[in-house]
Amino acid sequence: MRVYNTLTKKVEELKPREAGKVQMFVCGPTVYDLIHIGNARTFVFFDAFSKYLRSKGLAVEYLQNITDIDDKIITKAKTERKSAKDIAENYEKEFMADMNALGVTGVTRYARATDHIPQVIEQVKKLRDKGHAYQTKDGWYFDVKTFDGYGKLSGRTAEMAEDGVSRIDDGVGKRNKADFALWKHPNSALPPDSSGNANALMRMIDGEPAWYSEELGWGRPGWHVEDTAITEHYFGPQYDIHGGGQDLMFPHHEAEIAQQESASGKAPFVNYWVHVAFLINKGQKMAKSVGNFTTVRRLTEQYSKEIIRQYLFSADHRSPLEYSEEIMESFRFAQDNLKKTLRRMAVYSERGAFNVDAPGSSDRLSAISAEISAALEDNFNTASAIGLFNSMVALVNQLIDEKKFDAKAYDVFKSTLDSVNAVLGIIPEARPVDVPSDIADLMRRREEARAAVDWPGADAIRKELESRGYTIDDTPYGPILSEK
Repeated sequence: MRVYNTLTKKVEELKPREAGKVQMFVCGPTVYDLIHIGNARTFVFFDAFSKYLRSKGLAVEYLQNITDIDDKIITKAKTERKSAKDIAENYEKEFMADMNALGVTGVTRYARATDHIPQVIEQVKKLRDKGHAYQTKDGWYFDVKTFDGYGKLSGRTAEMAEDGVSRIDDGVGKRNKADFALWKHPNSALPPDSSGNANALMRMIDGEPAWYSEELGWGRPGWHVEDTAITEHYFGPQYDIHGGGQDLMFPHHEAEIAQQESASGKAPFVNYWVHVAFLINKGQKMAKSVGNFTTVRRLTEQYSKEIIRQYLFSADHRSPLEYSEEIMESFRFAQDNLKKTLRRMAVYSERGAFNVDAPGSSDRLSAISAEISAALEDNFNTASAIGLFNSMVALVNQLIDEKKFDAKAYDVFKSTLDSVNAVLGIIPEARPVDVPSDIADLMRRREEARAAVDWPGADAIRKELESRGYTIDDTPYGPILSEK
């Protein structure tokens, strides 16, 4: 399989550090609010990506962090007069509910920042001992001037950071504007010396959670260091794949590289960096700060997970994806057509319609199936794969209409359905239609009208069925009734 590596700016063959095993980390949510569909694009992409790697026989250890201590969480807690812990726990549950609603099941382990405070402290101490970290009155900072490779991922450097990029801390006494926080002291006065207490003891200091380290003092993790502390704990200082949203490339991922390679002295920290682009809504990047976002919660109340996933996979993951209600409705229409095809196949199979001899039909479908596999092998091109899958569905309907869809063709299509769904999760569940007796009676009367060439009468019954939530597909093998 080939992947585009943001670090090298090339499409490269994926070669795990250990044969048959892939270690992958993806930046998770900061749990202070409901996530929006732009956030979810990253999580859904890597869910499918991990499932594809597993389908190839690789043992994938997919690790994702949960940022459950952060300035945004503390601010929300103070606003709502709750504890930061309560805010984080509530929105972590909401995040997991959203992931479940989207069919995201590929993550092996979720790791909370607050469960790894000792690892954070050890990494900050290591950076201090190697001359990469210094202390100011508000915390410990990483000195970007001590790491020659700063900027190698994004192309941005400390000198280019004069625009005040989000989450580059505005600490007092920083040596360089781009220096970022490793260990943040509480804003309020520190408690008395706690040297007799164990490291990682936690206290609330004026509403701010803080942990104690004999050497670093009271504080909490900076945003960037939690990720490297977590990955070093589970993977060691080097691993295979790091994923995340494109907007995290700078400063977040740049900071991770600087921290881990400085702490361990080993490079590269990660062999392959994979980034997912954002959503565009009303001409701008979807963001809470802009206000042009739609939450996953709202979207899953309107659309099935299959519709949402097919939409999110409809563009190359490195390209921005346009969002609108009209676009979502077009994917609802596409899913409805797929449901009709699946219903058609089920009914035709029951009626023995595939007991025909149609040489070459299965070969045509096999060729498309091979192209789908090739698309996923080529930088996990889901957009191309879905386009090919749609063309396969169209060909299946054509072959059925021409009475050229035989048992071999059925087997090829069914196998492709299963493999596509196992990875992308876009195939709706096939449900048998439970036909009430009055609806069955209407169907019988409509067939009698058609047999009598009473087209107005048959059409009137069709409209009545549609008003009651059913559609009819007239086929060479008889009518097929489906629920809308």
